[in-house]
Amino acid sequence: MNYVSTKAQAQGYTEAEWQARVDLAAAHRLAVMHGLHEGIFNHFTARVPGKPERYYQIPFGLHWSEVTASCFMEVGYDGELKAGEGFIEQSCYCIHAPIHRDSPKAMAVFHTHMPFASALTRLEDQRILPIGQTELGTLLHTAYDETYTGPAHDPAEGARLAKVLGDKTVLMMANHGVGIIGQTIAEAYDRLYYVERVAQVQLYAMWTGKPLRHLPQPVIDKTYAEFRGSGRYGGRKNCEWHFDALKRILDRKEPDYAD
Repeated sequence: MNYVSTKAQAQGYTEAEWQARVDLAAAHRLAVMHGLHEGIFNHFTARVPGKPERYYQIPFGLHWSEVTASCFMEVGYDGELKAGEGFIEQSCYCIHAPIHRDSPKAMAVFHTHMPFASALTRLEDQRILPIGQTELGTLLHTAYDETYTGPAHDPAEGARLAKVLGDKTVLMMANHGVGIIGQTIAEAYDRLYYVERVAQVQLYAMWTGKPLRHLPQPVIDKTYAEFRGSGRYGGRKNCEWHFDALKRILDRKEPDYAD
């Protein structure tokens, strides 16, 4: 029996449930390490493996640096607490439950107000520009919500955002922040990380006040085609290699995330 199986059995979870908890806890801790969080606010959630219509959410008031695998509540798409203890933060439920429900690819749903990407959403034109390779890799997956409606206190807002997102996995939310979905937690965190890097580089380039060097359309098309057909080593996605590397850093610095 491996370590994950042993821990899962000890906690009373399936191996898949425990692995999802460990990965989601890692994502919270990494967001603190990378400066992508806002203390006790913003939200990372993931569907509960094998339990339709439930997702993992941290109890309100827990700082992201405190998150561990065992702390997550299981919340129903109806907004009811199904397992665990704590307060269900309302805006998390109103945004995340409908997206989990309505977007087939949304195993993980991450929403942050991370600084550079959020700064970009404050501009009249919040679009990511085709000025570099990493930008193109993000543009390929990005949709834009141009309507800020205020704090999300009704699940109708999450349903609206799911429609705007469509078949994309990154949502730039005007005057607000960023929404990310992933088929895995690794995919969602990897995409979140690079959205912030893209926004940071774009803003730095804009702050020089000099003309930006836009890539020509033939190069954009060629790069898109290559991105769609690559990104696997040893049968694994690049995001999985990246997330495993980041978890190894946590294993050395903050191993209690996996408790």
